[in-house]
Amino acid sequence: MRSVFPLVVLLAFLMDGCSKPHPISGTIDLSHGSEWRPKIYLLQPGKWSDVGQSFVARALDSAVVGKDGYFSFSGLPHMENPTLLELAVQKRGVGFANLLENEDPRTDNYVPLVWKTGERITIKASIDEFQASLSMESPSETNKEILRLRDLRLRAFDEYKESSSNVSDADEALLDREGKLLDYQTELMDFANSTEELLAALLAIRWVSPEGDYERVAEFLFAQAQEWGALYPDHPLVQELVLKADKANLPILMGDLMPSLEFPMRSGETLLLGEVLKGEKLLLLDVWASWCAPCRIENRNVLLPLWEKYRPNGFQILAYGLESNEKAWVNAMERDGADRWLHASHLLGDQNPLMDALRLRTIPANFLLDTEGRVLAKNLHGTQLIHFVDTYMTGPAKE
Repeated sequence: MRSVFPLVVLLAFLMDGCSKPHPISGTIDLSHGSEWRPKIYLLQPGKWSDVGQSFVARALDSAVVGKDGYFSFSGLPHMENPTLLELAVQKRGVGFANLLENEDPRTDNYVPLVWKTGERITIKASIDEFQASLSMESPSETNKEILRLRDLRLRAFDEYKESSSNVSDADEALLDREGKLLDYQTELMDFANSTEELLAALLAIRWVSPEGDYERVAEFLFAQAQEWGALYPDHPLVQELVLKADKANLPILMGDLMPSLEFPMRSGETLLLGEVLKGEKLLLLDVWASWCAPCRIENRNVLLPLWEKYRPNGFQILAYGLESNEKAWVNAMERDGADRWLHASHLLGDQNPLMDALRLRTIPANFLLDTEGRVLAKNLHGTQLIHFVDTYMTGPAKE
């Protein structure tokens, strides 16, 4: 009689293979997503700067979401180390797997997660609020931190939108809008400063500025690169962060000495920064323009009162104008009462040697320098600037 044992073994093997959990799987609620394609993609950003960016991540796998909401990936490559990946869904008619919406975390269409071979991840989410709604079954420590970051970002973004709703879109309100944005970014920066999970921190840094613009938070970026670079010097994503945060790529940082700059003065002479600093207790190097509405407001409401109050005690202002029209430049300083302090400009507009030397792209910008030219503070405006100057000028003399 022919033995049935091999057949039994084969059937058992096949059944075990069919029932074996997939590495990444889950269910997606499609009930509120008629405009969404019932499909999910697994993407791998090639670089740290690619995280959250459209059209750059490599599609590793895709899976159809069944009518019951279930999906699973089966074609994952071997990944020995924890790797930052992205799950993404797309609207009908979108021809790309890697188009990522990154403007509103309440409705963004992708979720970062960390996976390595041998791990299993099971998720649940609603397709119309994919990032905001996603949950994981028994997530790893790193994925717990990513979800905690996601929740923090959602809350901070809601607060940012609410606080910004009453801020005007006019140019005059630029500094108010920047302040609200910085409050939002600070929540993410605090997370990056406190977490012990590398990949969660790297994600937080990217979410601080999805556009990759860290000019206004350069000190944060530099500190993060120093910390993670010391701990994981061979990690490719960390190496990219360290390169991005090289001082040669950043504006002058707090605590640094300002380089020996030459200033073509309104008077026609050229002065070195050291000559301007002689005999001064505090110098405000102010980068402004006659066409910059918040700069003009600051001239009249903040700088002029400070200059009049503390000029006899060694407070000086050196204003550098991003000007190409000398008449407009002079008219603006005279109308604002700003002609009382020192002014310089190359009259080359915003493409000038000073912006290049300081690695600046955004105004208003300022630097508060001690008598040696060391940066004590930067980009303070309004009441913050007044408080700093009041405190510094009325405090004990600095050795």
